[in-house]
Amino acid sequence: MPGPENWFTGDVTISPIANGHGPHQLSLGNVRFAPGARTAWHAHSISQTLHVTDGEGRVQPRGGDIVTIRPGDIVNFASGEWHWHGAAPDHAMSHLSLTEGDTEWGDHVTDTEYQSR
Repeated sequence: MPGPENWFTGDVTISPIANGHGPHQLSLGNVRFAPGARTAWHAHSISQTLHVTDGEGRVQPRGGDIVTIRPGDIVNFASGEWHWHGAAPDHAMSHLSLTEGDTEWGDHVTDTEYQSR
């Protein structure tokens, strides 16, 4: 399914794999980003783990540096840590996203923020 416009900039496809049952707020999905596509700023009430499966991307915690990610890389975001992730400007990128808890969405990542290295 296409990624919602209020959560993403650019072309993003989400393929849900699994959701938790009962009191467990857990989801696993494969997320594919077209070149330049990215999430908005967001944070998770418990955590998020990304496992890059294809292409080249970028991640950034709020106040931190932009980091390039490639296949095999695993990135963890702690509870309440504001961040964004997406594809590199000239490469598509796919990752598995294991999210625990609720997600709070913020502002879209601006082109200036995305291009700052």
